[in-house]
Amino acid sequence: MLGMINRALQCFVRDTYSQEHWLQITQSANLGFDNFEAMLNYPDEVTLQALRATSLILNKPLEALLEDIGTYIASHPNISEIRNLLRLGGENFVDFLFSLNETQGRAQMALPDLHVPSLKITSIDNGIYQLICESNIPGLGHGIMGTLRTMADDYGALVYIEHSGNTSTYTEKIIIHVLEDSYAEGRTFNLSDGLRKIEND
Repeated sequence: MLGMINRALQCFVRDTYSQEHWLQITQSANLGFDNFEAMLNYPDEVTLQALRATSLILNKPLEALLEDIGTYIASHPNISEIRNLLRLGGENFVDFLFSLNETQGRAQMALPDLHVPSLKITSIDNGIYQLICESNIPGLGHGIMGTLRTMADDYGALVYIEHSGNTSTYTEKIIIHVLEDSYAEGRTFNLSDGLRKIEND
């Protein structure tokens, strides 16, 4: 699994709980190290070990943990460059949803050896969208849901998001109801500012 996901887990625990909690988790998971490198690939079992240990140490169900991490990724100021990248997906929340279809391709064009989840969004009715998430990490769709809810707030959209279960062992289905795309004023975002922030990080 791409180290960026493991790194997000590490930063989430450090920023939300403490560095001491993270060290407990690395010891419980028998990782043999305490720092993930964002651009390295790690065996999927390492990611699963770290997630299980985090769930145990924090006494939080895995699905809830993944959703909290998804929220953290799109909102915490310590990793604001990720939010900036996500906001480049479009001027409104629906545009952002359809930009998810290009996530895997864009990442693999830059770094062909990266293992990133596959995300496929389709419109199934007026204002209702289906997202299929394929990954080697069971439950990752709950993390995607946390990110989607946060981004909807960021854009000022009113949405209802539900996890519709697994269509196979590693494939999850999420249904997104966009009730109002411009329900409230979204957070300020300037395209050129976002690009400069990413370039300078």
